[in-house]
Amino acid sequence: MERIPEETIEQIRTSNDIVDVVSEYVSLKKQGRNYFGLCPFHGEKSPSFSVSPDKQIYHCFGCGSGGNVYSFLMNIEGYTFIEAVSQLAQKTGIELPNAASRTERNGQKDEKKEMAGIHELLSKLYHHLLTKTAHGKQALEYLVKRGFTEDVITRFQIGYAPPAWDTAVSFLQKREQSLLLAEQAGLLAKRQFDGKHFDRFRDRIMFPIHDRNGTVIAFGGRVLGDDEPKYLNSPETKIFQKGKNLYNLHAARPEIRKTQHAVVFEGYVDTIAAYRAGVLNGVATLGTSLTEEQAAVLKRNAQTVTICYDSDRAGVEAAFRASQILEKADCAVKIAQMPDGMDPDDYIQKYGSDKFVTDIIGASMTVMGFKIRYYRRGKNLRDEGERMLYIEEIIKEISALPKAVERDHYLRQIASEFNLSLDALKQQQGQMQRQFKKQQDSSPKNRDNKFKVQTLMQKPLLPKHHNAERMLLAYMLKSAEYAQRIQEELEEGFNLEEHQALAAYLYAFYEEGHAPDIGLFVQRVHDEKLRKIVTELAMLTISDEMSDQAFYDYIKRVSSYPLHVKVQEMESRRKEAERQQDWAGAARIAVEILELKKLL
Repeated sequence: MERIPEETIEQIRTSNDIVDVVSEYVSLKKQGRNYFGLCPFHGEKSPSFSVSPDKQIYHCFGCGSGGNVYSFLMNIEGYTFIEAVSQLAQKTGIELPNAASRTERNGQKDEKKEMAGIHELLSKLYHHLLTKTAHGKQALEYLVKRGFTEDVITRFQIGYAPPAWDTAVSFLQKREQSLLLAEQAGLLAKRQFDGKHFDRFRDRIMFPIHDRNGTVIAFGGRVLGDDEPKYLNSPETKIFQKGKNLYNLHAARPEIRKTQHAVVFEGYVDTIAAYRAGVLNGVATLGTSLTEEQAAVLKRNAQTVTICYDSDRAGVEAAFRASQILEKADCAVKIAQMPDGMDPDDYIQKYGSDKFVTDIIGASMTVMGFKIRYYRRGKNLRDEGERMLYIEEIIKEISALPKAVERDHYLRQIASEFNLSLDALKQQQGQMQRQFKKQQDSSPKNRDNKFKVQTLMQKPLLPKHHNAERMLLAYMLKSAEYAQRIQEELEEGFNLEEHQALAAYLYAFYEEGHAPDIGLFVQRVHDEKLRKIVTELAMLTISDEMSDQAFYDYIKRVSSYPLHVKVQEMESRRKEAERQQDWAGAARIAVEILELKKLL
């Protein structure tokens, strides 16, 4: 593979602001000179993830992860270094050497990129067939009748796959694309009797599915006639996992981040219909129930998530499950209730855009309000037994609410509806809440979580020589002059092995003629543990200069530490001599100890 010049790597890094890149994954808020958010690498409820625009690095004070813009992409996307460089090069339009930009592995092209390239080609083909040829006339008329404008069709790159069995096959063959990779990507299938490939998608309106970067990685196809299945999605492939992707996230993310609000639909047609109605922050799951991975993605981009699913039984059940997953991810959740027998597309067709925005999305209820309706389903509340069962279920849900005001509100609602004593309801709710808290505190998961928080956030006090080494390294990161002074003063070097290694990296970095640059330096540190130390030290708030007294105090603590260790060892030997009643030996050791202490 052709090597990417160091100058190009550095140009790409400095051309991509780490705050902008991290903001695509993490909701950041500025506090002082840095930005803070919830760490994407471990679960937390209080922001401990810091991004420095000045130093172009990030560091989590919880889990310790840290690095520059390259290491962030490598950690969050699982990219190799070359893939991270290539991704950021595309963002800034910087060209890479051909071989490097193709990311060769063992002399072969990256299959994932080839698969994505095949998807992009077919996306353009299907869109052209829909909008510019007679093949797509019927499909285009259908879409126009359903309210799809030319702008919407273009924005979502909607296309059409003709009924022929070899449209995609012939197209890819002419462009010398691998049919085997197209098959592995779920775009083609193979006949058993002769082994020839044929199109998987035929006579369907095609909806391209993009990853978070806007690359086409799959398709959803809606049949024009009465064939089954009505909707056909690409299967799981190397580049497409249904449970990890959200339809339209790449396009909706700016609006989601701006409003801190996302609306989740069940499918791409509802998402597009809502977009036509003015809901610009809509995304959709892809033929599966909402997953924890998708909830985590939503949480990184928005504070509030509104679920807008169909009103049939399956839709209500899916909304209930989704609300639980989103609440677990610490999202503020609302539920938009559709009228019976309608989905968002149907509603917009019948009642119009304004009514959908105000009466459906704008009138979304809380999760507790939704649960009150959910538990009513199939119950005859005139029957005393079923009514008491329903009330008990609701009180149990109310007990799990974190805010006293919310609990009081819904208890009063239940008391009023069923003519019950509010005091009695509060008493029962209090008993359930205590039981719920007891179960929560004793669960292994919570015990484990508490342990992790303590070990990550409540770091023990460090020995004086350890703190002294950290402070000297922090100033070395900030100044080449300090690095030179410290190198001259510390003849024996640092005591901690990782600090000694870090100092060696710094001495070499400055000897190469580099000015202090944390973002560039951390790129030279390949050891993950050392990189965490670098970003942690770089985030310390220190003055521009250190007084001579402080400087020499730190130097003395570091350089004298081996003597302290030796004194402690000799003290142990003296005590052992006394225990053995070797008084002469104990006296000799005591004299040696006094001589050593004079040097401290």
